[in-house]
Amino acid sequence: MNKTTKTSYRWFLLAVAVLAMLVSGIIYAWSILKVPLAEDFKWTASQLSLNFTLTMCFFYLGGLLGSFLSRKIGVKLSTVVSAVLAGSGMALTGFLSGSNIFILYVTYALMAGLGIGIAYNVVISTVNAWFPDKKGLCTGCLMMGFGASSLILGNLADSLFKSNLDRKGTYIVLGLALLIILLIASIFIKKPDENMIFPTPKKKKNSFAEDFEQKDYSAKDMLKRFTFWRAFILLCFATAVGNSVISFARDLALSVGAEVALATTLVGVLAVCNGLGRILTGAMFDALGRKMTMLIATILTIVAAGTTLLSVMITSLPLCIVGLCLTGLSYGSCPTMVSSFTMAFYGQKHFATNFSIMNCNLLFASFIATACSSLQTTFAGYTVPFILLLGLAVIALILNLSIKRP
Repeated sequence: MNKTTKTSYRWFLLAVAVLAMLVSGIIYAWSILKVPLAEDFKWTASQLSLNFTLTMCFFYLGGLLGSFLSRKIGVKLSTVVSAVLAGSGMALTGFLSGSNIFILYVTYALMAGLGIGIAYNVVISTVNAWFPDKKGLCTGCLMMGFGASSLILGNLADSLFKSNLDRKGTYIVLGLALLIILLIASIFIKKPDENMIFPTPKKKKNSFAEDFEQKDYSAKDMLKRFTFWRAFILLCFATAVGNSVISFARDLALSVGAEVALATTLVGVLAVCNGLGRILTGAMFDALGRKMTMLIATILTIVAAGTTLLSVMITSLPLCIVGLCLTGLSYGSCPTMVSSFTMAFYGQKHFATNFSIMNCNLLFASFIATACSSLQTTFAGYTVPFILLLGLAVIALILNLSIKRP
């Protein structure tokens, strides 16, 4: 195979990977997928909320397992394992009888969460290796696919629930989609040959250019560095802003005077902006570099939180809409920052493991989102939660400005 054919293959591989990420992202549509379970089995909100928390835990553990499996059995077999786990877990959820909610925790949280976590890590780390010259664009496309799933497949699932398929049939269809598409992806996914020559990344000289020599760091070496912990906390706080708003976006819109239909639509708009934020941030990484991109992203997070806070304080629906759009864009920048920052600072060699560790920020961000929900209940409003989120966004900017080198 000649060099042109080899390097052009990466664009086909990226398209396949985006499709794999699209079906895998269905795990984030839990707010829609849980509705028939609550209606049919009368499970409480706290019981269903625990399922999502467990799902995020197993998703993170799946990322670590994916890193291990890809080294031991290769990326193809690892993707097959993820397909079987995720597909069967989702499909089996459709057969629940409601007699024991712990079965839900096994099928959806453990099996589907673990399987999708494996796929997420293996697919992203493998495909990124094909784009050393366009790391940001590659990451942005993959993250956009994962983020867009809630809007595309979530709405599809909602329609299927109301059709003749009902709850059982819909979960089976989703499970089969996961199984088939991830199995197809396993056929094509592979690491590039060691002697493959890719286009040389264009070096841009500007005041935000990196001033350190890039090298590969093991997970152990990465964890020893204070810069890692600053970046990790930064990402926790930045992600928490979006996580929190997503958890109560509909009710937030209703609180400032939105009609029910508009409030529901705004949840979809938030998801669209989330997807756009992922690919725009990836493009900025390639065009502007790591420092400028992360500076813009953290400033955007502050503006998003501040705008939404102001909309709540003066009860302004237009400002709330702007705030939700900005929040979607800023939240979308976070997963792209995780991938691009990890690769830029700690290299490609140990990327799969380092990436899964950095992704743990999602767990801590979810705890902050839970705290914001409690504050909203305690103070009967959204002012206090957004004051907290604005403060965290400011701290994220300060941490970002302090990051100079690995």
